[in-house]
Amino acid sequence: MADWRAGNAALAVLSFDVDAESAILATGRRYAEHAMVMTHQAFGPRVGVPRIVSLLADYNLPATFFIPGITVERYPATVELILEAGHEIAHHSYSHRSPVTLTAAEERADFERALVALEAAGVQPRGHRAALWEASWRTADLVAEHGMTYDSSLMDSDVPYVLLAAPGEIAELPPHWSLDDWEQYAFLPQPQIGSVIQSPLTVSDMWIHELESVCRHGGFFMLTCHPFLSGRAGRIEGLRRVIEAGLERGDVRFCSCLEVAELALAADDVDRRSLAPVQVSSEIYPEE
Repeated sequence: MADWRAGNAALAVLSFDVDAESAILATGRRYAEHAMVMTHQAFGPRVGVPRIVSLLADYNLPATFFIPGITVERYPATVELILEAGHEIAHHSYSHRSPVTLTAAEERADFERALVALEAAGVQPRGHRAALWEASWRTADLVAEHGMTYDSSLMDSDVPYVLLAAPGEIAELPPHWSLDDWEQYAFLPQPQIGSVIQSPLTVSDMWIHELESVCRHGGFFMLTCHPFLSGRAGRIEGLRRVIEAGLERGDVRFCSCLEVAELALAADDVDRRSLAPVQVSSEIYPEE
């Protein structure tokens, strides 16, 4: 029987969402006029990504970088750096607007505009992550329709599974808020993207505990970091602690998202299912 963990206690993915300015502009175009906010976000591709790439090189580890199309266009040198280091680049929308706020036509247009931007930069993306992880019920079909191998947006499991989308099968690689640096580090006065700045020592201890627990309970560790947050010096060293804890175990394999997806699709021990949209009565849950 093919095992999606390939004999390891856990597969670990280090994923990085290179949102840059897009995550803020999606909340309001007016923030383009705010120099502090825009430069706060530009730290990610300008400083954070090179530091992250250097950290990964220290341990010869693969990673997956999810990049919105507008960021690809604004920072071609950052994209080139990631590709030259041998890492995977995946689809993360064009504008970082939430799919659940868009019509079907708008979601498709944004999705396909991102593909154009990625392909112009020499990237043929094999995977997708919805902006804010806010996939619509249509999103998986778009991913499969465009020939991708996986999505990483849904949270109904903590191990990979095969999603039976209408155009074909894709692997789903579930993320979770507990393994996201946004909830730990994000802060701006305007827009209010968070209100707590945790110590990297606290955060790395939490993530190491999650990794150890994953090895016992399921075997998939999907860490999501943002270069404008985790690219800061102290936080990079916190991430280093997590990496070293995983390597010291000897039974954790660090993979790109694509590697995990291919293992899941070939395995006999993963769940295979379709999405089931929730149907609710307006009498019980009236529109607010």
